[in-house]
Amino acid sequence: MLKCKSYLLLGPLLVLLIAVIGGQAETVPCKLRDAKYGKVCVCTADYCDYLDNPTLSSDDEFALISSSKKGLRFELNKGNFGSKDSYVIKDYEEPDTEAAASNDTILSRLMDQALGNIFSQTASTTSSITRSVNLNLDRSKRYQRIEGFGGSFTGAVSYLLENYKEQDIHDHLYKSFYAANGLGFNLMRMSMGGSDFDLGPWAYNEKPENETILTGMDQLDDRDVIRVEQIKRLRDISGVENLRIKAAAWSAPPWMKTNNRWTGFGQLKREYYQTWADYHLKWVDLMVKNGLPIWAISTGNEPMNGILFMAFVKFMSMGWIPQTQAVWVDENLGPTIRNSKYKDLVIFGNDDQRQTSPFWFKQMNRTRPGSLKYIDGVALHWYWDEIFGSSFVYSTSEYMANKIQIISESCIGDKPWQKSAPLLGSWERAEKLGRSFMSHFKDGFHGWIDWNIILDEAGGPNYVKNTVDAPVIANTTSFTEFYKQPMFYIMGHFSKLVPEGSVHIEAVASNVNLDCVAFVRPDGKIVVVLFNTGRADLNINITDTIRGKLLVNVPARSIHTLLYN
Repeated sequence: MLKCKSYLLLGPLLVLLIAVIGGQAETVPCKLRDAKYGKVCVCTADYCDYLDNPTLSSDDEFALISSSKKGLRFELNKGNFGSKDSYVIKDYEEPDTEAAASNDTILSRLMDQALGNIFSQTASTTSSITRSVNLNLDRSKRYQRIEGFGGSFTGAVSYLLENYKEQDIHDHLYKSFYAANGLGFNLMRMSMGGSDFDLGPWAYNEKPENETILTGMDQLDDRDVIRVEQIKRLRDISGVENLRIKAAAWSAPPWMKTNNRWTGFGQLKREYYQTWADYHLKWVDLMVKNGLPIWAISTGNEPMNGILFMAFVKFMSMGWIPQTQAVWVDENLGPTIRNSKYKDLVIFGNDDQRQTSPFWFKQMNRTRPGSLKYIDGVALHWYWDEIFGSSFVYSTSEYMANKIQIISESCIGDKPWQKSAPLLGSWERAEKLGRSFMSHFKDGFHGWIDWNIILDEAGGPNYVKNTVDAPVIANTTSFTEFYKQPMFYIMGHFSKLVPEGSVHIEAVASNVNLDCVAFVRPDGKIVVVLFNTGRADLNINITDTIRGKLLVNVPARSIHTLLYN
């Protein structure tokens, strides 16, 4: 591997390499940095890593994108089906010096891509133990359609971006998530008004109180003026073709609620059921008039927070029970939306933890059988999935069969036994996220929306200090750089090459050493996510019913995305 001792050689050689590679100018390697819990990739106004989506030059060629605990980050390798050799993915090796580190993470990887030396055809030396697994793929066995992947643009995200004074660093964040050479996201979640990830609670039409025509919703709130412009910039600069925004309200204005407070035990007053439905319609119309079409809304964020969990939840919330929500959906929200010019707006139900879901829709159906006809999908939060298993998903399907199922919120650091703050560089947290992605897509989910796309070093800002981790962490000391966590890359191994309209297909591993999921894309290409969470290298013997056989050796604690025709 070529190693330079001086930064002085970097610029000219990069120019040379870009010319040699031809068409790969959008591929920029990660600038690795050691952090307390592992490694992060550093982005500044003038540097951020990207990976062009690979192209295949023949039917037998494949591309493999790899990331690992040791330090691989979206390493691109290519080879051919039918080869008798084993393709061995070499894990990241620590350079000897700081100068070599800079070179190893930027220069030599480009050289490897240009010269085709990424693969080694010899046995792996990174581990003394190698396990084996057979993987059979059958593209004729098809399951659910994929709606996409995304993150959330909260008030906290907007605030942090406002503190980054250089537009280029904003654009790097936007493109890192939503551009084709980033994670390829197409979904987004935003709040109607405020959420806990804000500088304080707020809603539209706090004033005037006790009026039903909502004259306070004739224009954007100042906070949304900034946020809407940021999202429009994200859409334009990233080139995302079909940005699909899902919105949810955390709380109505206090005057609409039984307790006249932002939080605590409080529900919507019966006399404001239609007003609250009109609030949703007016908010959608306000966004559209300001250039931001809305794809979907939900019936409200985590309705149980205002009924059962008031002692723990200090942020803005509004309680529902399924019986009252069924009445509101059946008599107010459903007809209001379906009889409007936004009649095709997708409506998600629940927007809460999976353990509440079967009971919720069963009771809605029992109270008002017609209410579920207005609900197009199920939105679940992942926070207690380790305790409450997939059976809750299967039970929900009894009432919500053939409807869209998505994860609409996920983050780590929410549990009492977890550190409620970012762990910079944590591969373990990334693996937790990856395992959950695997589980949910195998269970038939159609999409995934993560929580905040960026937070500060403490896991906020959050006005009640309900701090958590995020895939990207801001440097709020200087506001000149941000850090891509391992979680960012693991999400990308699912999202980057699996566009909207892809379909989940059968992929069966012969043992538990490999976790995997596979998709066929709208263009007919196959994508397989290969996840080795073990501490040993893994030989993966892949058999596709059409393409044939492929043997790949991958390092311990690594994840890979395979693309082929």
